[in-house]
Amino acid sequence: MQLILHSITLRLKHHFKIAHDSRSAQKALIVELKHENISGFGEATASKYYNQSIEGMMDLLEQNREAIESYNFEIPEEFRETSSKLLASNSFALSALDVAIYDLYAKSKKKSLMDLWGGNPRNTPTTNYTIGIDTVEMMAEKLQEFPWPLYKIKLGTKEDLKIIKELRQLTTAVFRVDANCGWTALETLKNAQEMQHLGVEFIEQPLAADDWDGMNQVFKSSPLPIIADESIISEFDIKKCVGHFHGVNIKLMKCGGYTPALRMIKEAKTLGLKVMVGCMTESSVGIASIGQLSPFLDYVDMDGALLITNDIAAGPQFIDGKTILPTGSGIGIDRLKLLDAI
Repeated sequence: MQLILHSITLRLKHHFKIAHDSRSAQKALIVELKHENISGFGEATASKYYNQSIEGMMDLLEQNREAIESYNFEIPEEFRETSSKLLASNSFALSALDVAIYDLYAKSKKKSLMDLWGGNPRNTPTTNYTIGIDTVEMMAEKLQEFPWPLYKIKLGTKEDLKIIKELRQLTTAVFRVDANCGWTALETLKNAQEMQHLGVEFIEQPLAADDWDGMNQVFKSSPLPIIADESIISEFDIKKCVGHFHGVNIKLMKCGGYTPALRMIKEAKTLGLKVMVGCMTESSVGIASIGQLSPFLDYVDMDGALLITNDIAAGPQFIDGKTILPTGSGIGIDRLKLLDAI
């Protein structure tokens, strides 16, 4: 097996701002595992919030190249267990490697991962389309640029209610609100009271990730469901969310790949939590990876490739409010268009 690392820079259509970050480009790493002319792909992106750099991921993978390339890929879960010991300090690199090995394994069986897991592509929920923080006028322009039935509106400003009211005048689409840790408990409850009448479906991560007391207060009193994001990193955080959130946003890079994500989805549903899987502005490689999980989810956020101008692969398509997943084996991507993306 051959390990190939591709460092790329994804260019964003618009400057992207949330409560704790701002950027015009997204650095990403594509991990390719090649065996007998079949390639499996996984993706990880750089993140200031989680202190993850592409250089750090590549260095760690290079340090363990011999162990990775010598491993038998026929049992992805076993490969993940070994890899977690090698890459324990970096869940992002571990995720890209784990997804790549699952992709390679499924392609060797000529099956999609969804097929291997027993999923039905007809059960794929609609993804939201994200509108980053900007002036009200620019946020309105971004919304009108991409007509869609479901939007995630990034908030965490002094004009959050004004933003939602202004955008509501432009569309009847469902809104999801993501404050990215930008509110207090009192702000959350006040905003939720107003937003329940403005077509908002739920609020994602309103408080700081470690404010469990505040989240318990919000959970008990909010008229809108509250979904965890920054408060849930690994599978050990699922139980903590009970009584604090109504659902969880699982991200492959945070938890370290498919292996733990599948366990997290099952446990969250057993505990009565709604389940979402979200993206981190990946290319279609990362988005296609999420797509294989989508039949098992209540909500999905897989719009990353729609937010960039130099996608590196042909992945899921988004047409007339519907998500059309690739039909190939593995995650559905056979090759990369890297020269156009660097």
